[in-house]
Amino acid sequence: MTGRFWSALIWALVFFAVFIWSAIAPKDRATWVLEVLPAVIGFALVAWCFVRFPLTPLVYWLILAHAIVLMVGGHYTYAEVPLFDWLGDHFGWERNNYDKLGHFVQGFVPALVAREVVIRFQVFAQRGWPSFFIVCFCLAFSAFYELIEWWVALASEQAAESFLGTQGYVWDTQSDMAWALSGAILALGLLGRYHDRQLAALDR
Repeated sequence: MTGRFWSALIWALVFFAVFIWSAIAPKDRATWVLEVLPAVIGFALVAWCFVRFPLTPLVYWLILAHAIVLMVGGHYTYAEVPLFDWLGDHFGWERNNYDKLGHFVQGFVPALVAREVVIRFQVFAQRGWPSFFIVCFCLAFSAFYELIEWWVALASEQAAESFLGTQGYVWDTQSDMAWALSGAILALGLLGRYHDRQLAALDR
C-alpha cells in the first residue's frame, strides 16, 4: 500500500474520531448541526478530490485542521470552549475568543485551497493576480458566512445566540472578517513557497 493510502486512512480516522467525540452530548444540538455541517461538506469534497483531483498534502491537512476547529466549536459552542475560557482568565480577556481563531482559520485554509485551484487550472496568466484574487475571495467568503449567520439568526431565535457567538461585542461581524482577511494574507506569505514545492511534486 502506498504512502498516499496510509495518509488518507490516518486523515479519515482523525476526522471521524473528532466527529464522533463532537457529536456526543454537545452543548446545543441545533448549534452543533449548524457548526459541523461545513466540516461534513468538506469531508465529502475531500473524498471526491482524493479520487478525481488529488490535492497536495499541505491542503489536505489544513482542511482537516479547519474541520477540527469547526467540530470543537460545534461541541462546546464557540463562546464556551474551555481552553479559551482558561486563556481568557490568564490574559484578562473579556470574552472567549475561540470564534476569532475560527474566523482566522476561515481565511487561512481557504486561501491555500483557492491558491491550489487557481494555479493548477492556470486561471491567471500574470503573476500578481492570483494572490489578489485569493485575498478577495477569502474576504468575500467570510462576508457571505456572516450573512448566513444573520439569516440563521432571523430564522431560528433558539440557535441564534449560540451560533452567532457575538458575546455582546458590537463589532463582532467586522472583527470576524478582519481575522479572516489576516489569515488569508498570512497563509499566502508563510506557506506560498512551500505550497509551490508541493505543487511541483504533484505534477511529477
